[in-house]
Amino acid sequence: MMTKQLHLNAFLMSTGHHEASWRLPESDPLASTDLAHFTNLAQIAERGKFDSLFLADGPVMHGNVGQRPAGVIEPLTLLTALAAVTKHIGLIATASTSYNSPYNLARRFSGLDHVSGGRAGWNVVTTAGVEAARNFGVDEQPLHAERYARAAEFIDVALKLWDSWEDDVVVGDKESGVWGDSTKVHPASHEGKYFSVAGALNSPRSPQAYPLIVQAGSSDDGKDLAARYAEAVFTAQQTLDEAQAFYSDLKARTRRIGRDPDTIKILPGIVPIIGDTEDQAREKEAALEDRIVHEYAQRNLATMLRVPIEQLDLDSQLPFDLLPEEKIEDFKSRYSLIVELGRREKLTVRQLIGRLGGGRGHLTFAGTAEQVADTIELWFTNGAADGFNIMPAVLPSGLELFVEQVVPILRSRRLFRSEYTGRTLREHYGLTRPVNQYLEEYEERVAI
Repeated sequence: MMTKQLHLNAFLMSTGHHEASWRLPESDPLASTDLAHFTNLAQIAERGKFDSLFLADGPVMHGNVGQRPAGVIEPLTLLTALAAVTKHIGLIATASTSYNSPYNLARRFSGLDHVSGGRAGWNVVTTAGVEAARNFGVDEQPLHAERYARAAEFIDVALKLWDSWEDDVVVGDKESGVWGDSTKVHPASHEGKYFSVAGALNSPRSPQAYPLIVQAGSSDDGKDLAARYAEAVFTAQQTLDEAQAFYSDLKARTRRIGRDPDTIKILPGIVPIIGDTEDQAREKEAALEDRIVHEYAQRNLATMLRVPIEQLDLDSQLPFDLLPEEKIEDFKSRYSLIVELGRREKLTVRQLIGRLGGGRGHLTFAGTAEQVADTIELWFTNGAADGFNIMPAVLPSGLELFVEQVVPILRSRRLFRSEYTGRTLREHYGLTRPVNQYLEEYEERVAI
């Protein structure tokens, strides 16, 4: 009998997730805007039978271009190109609800789903930070709760638009001259606090109906949004206990609002650094840490923690008494994770920078392929994860090693697929195609 199956997502980021990965001899500093580079990564992940690949994004230039490759290709554009060179793997793009309009974004994701044959996914973000706000003529970022309220209404409008065509609108009767049944097209007719959208989408319902909805916020507002809408959740957890608590909490929130908890898949991030031996893996990790430019990392940490940089002595612990924990309005969950990591392990600022350099707070694990597989299995079988967001420290080599060495072990343990069995991204994640909200069948389900 087949056991419950892991879900694996490949989180792709230029030369890798470690901030110093671009400095390795093997790395191409121009990789972040090279289609051939991403084509290679997508095909490696598909060869490993990953459920999906994922591109992060934000409408702002993050950090200092001196630190690491900063240029990116807008993800929906890049994923449309990758749809043409892959056949099975899901294609998940980050897009903001704070700095987009529902009609345009719904249309673009519908287009990706059509072009890819049903492989689109949307990572819903609310976009924190005043720098992003000012790129759109807004002096200050909206408050945390308001961003999430806007996000909820944005998703509701997008769902109306994706459902605005019933599946059998097209008649195609050449003899009578009737192409479509206009009674089966439904204008959004939405008037809300944040959005006013009158018409129907100008595109038929896509192969998946709408993209897989992904969410990554771990604050209370983020978890409530995920419980209501998300079908996959990317999260950052440092320990098994923390991951189990998050998993249990989010599944309970999902159950309380009447959803089946199995319809939301929780995927913590892991940054695997793989060696033939544990010592070799540690050497790889040390080689990356040695290439961190502490001047940049120290400044970024000071900005994240809202403390003057002169208060972050590299060889001292964080100044916990100066940290404004109750006043944080952006990156709340990541802020808390970093502070708790420093406090729990009594790390110096230098050590904390080293720990964050690989995955910005995600679990970093250096070891053999067997040890990486053991960790994945431990979390998966002990109520901490439905799968993992694989974040190689170095690309493409880290992804290649994971596919060539870790995936076969997971298959031998009957934890991961050997072949794709579905056609769409929803099928990869074991989810059904949504029923159109304008149909009687939908109304009956909601009533139940």
